Amino acid sequence: MISTDDSMMNPRIEELLTKVDSKFTLVTLGALRARQINSYYNQLGDASGLSIPPQVTSVARKPLSIAFEEIAADKIVVTHVDPAGESTQADGDVDAES
Repeated sequence: MISTDDSMMNPRIEELLTKVDSKFTLVTLGALRARQINSYYNQLGDASGLSIPPQVTSVARKPLSIAFEEIAADKIVVTHVDPAGESTQADGDVDAES
């Protein structure tokens, strides 16, 4: 008997898209976190402790799969930065000197 819930990827893309506002955000967030996880595994022997370890227990071996599992578990969330707000603060500093 075939189950309709079986997928090649776990968590499913549909589930991940409910956690973010667009596919672009999902790809960007997943890639960024996968690089951080990869960096963590590469520096394990250095004892520098600069990278954040994976936030979920996973049987996956690929950093991108672990990153997607973290997104699905709400361990990684998107924070949007308003570039206009940053430039306004810089302009305010210049005006204060005048």
